[in-house]
Amino acid sequence: MRVDLLTREYPPHIYGGAGVHVTELAAVLRQHVDVRVRAFDGPRDEPGVTGYEALGGGVGDASLDVLAHNLPMARDCAGADLVHSHTWYANMAGHLAKTLHGVPHILSAHSLEPMRPWKAEQLGGGYRVSSWIERTAYEAADAIIAVSAGMRADVLRSYPALDPSRVHVIHNGIDVDAWAPPATDEARAAADAVVAEWGIDRSRPAVVFVGRITRQKGLPYLLRAVERLPKEIQIVLCAGAPDTPEIALEVSSAVARLQEQREGVIWIEKMLPRAELVAVIDACTVFVCPSIYEPLGIVNLEAMAVGLPVVASATGGIPEVVVDGVTGTLVPLDQLADGTGTPLRPDEYVADLADALAAAALSGERASGMGKAGRQRARDHFSWDAIGDRTLDLYQSILR
Repeated sequence: MRVDLLTREYPPHIYGGAGVHVTELAAVLRQHVDVRVRAFDGPRDEPGVTGYEALGGGVGDASLDVLAHNLPMARDCAGADLVHSHTWYANMAGHLAKTLHGVPHILSAHSLEPMRPWKAEQLGGGYRVSSWIERTAYEAADAIIAVSAGMRADVLRSYPALDPSRVHVIHNGIDVDAWAPPATDEARAAADAVVAEWGIDRSRPAVVFVGRITRQKGLPYLLRAVERLPKEIQIVLCAGAPDTPEIALEVSSAVARLQEQREGVIWIEKMLPRAELVAVIDACTVFVCPSIYEPLGIVNLEAMAVGLPVVASATGGIPEVVVDGVTGTLVPLDQLADGTGTPLRPDEYVADLADALAAAALSGERASGMGKAGRQRARDHFSWDAIGDRTLDLYQSILR
């Protein structure tokens, strides 16, 4: 079987969870089938991977230049038995490959355009283009993989024309060993150097956030919650790549105010290599995920694999990952059903988030026990081998 995986993100250009997912999925599938990866961001040296520039250099419009990448990707899928696309950036390549070459198209739902209307701030009319691409591909796909049961419900609500039998749940995964805390003397020394470089004090409790600066990640709510935390708790923000100048200014202003009010507010704006990110997470006490939209949340699995308890919003697929009271704390979040995910009672959510963070950060052995339980849960339920097997089973059922 030859499977062509179509994606915007692939190493060394990874911006979020979808890129991590495709990277790990490709690795596990290659143990069983011929996998060709087709990605954005130009040529690659890795065998079996083709990187594309926009056809003709593009036209200078972000949404239309997605199509300028998709066209040659679709053409080059000739000879594949099946194509599998990831996110709206590559969905049209999958749809066109299906139409052009007469092969099945499977797509993975990592997020949904109707659930992210704030993207109109970022894309303008391009948001209508991305929404059209997504709807067209979803309604014609042979199968859709939702990364959580919560995401499956969102898919069916967003696209009611879909036959529910075509929407399958296969969770995201985690390579637990790759995210293990440093164990050797050499690794520990390297980790200590990273922690010292960023000014993190291991002797103090610390809350860590990792994510892009985008509406869906809920960072402004977290920054409000931090104002309520005891002053001995450090805050480590691994946050960059803002969607818009407006949210960049909102976040930077809030961080500056916090830094005036309290010590130990550390903002790491660059994307850290995995080993350095593991060192930062491991130096902290609790991981926080204040998302208002999160189909699953690979970052939560990564933190669990490092061994941290997770305090997270009870939204989307997060409750399928974080077990309340066992591997962390789920913070109730009542939201508008208009697609924005806006909290109905934001002040209450901020207060509950602050209380949960303070309790976890100051709980000592209880936090450590939750972290150990989280690492075991990540290993037992979210291994890539199991996810690869389920994905292959779906491929084979479609090809029968």
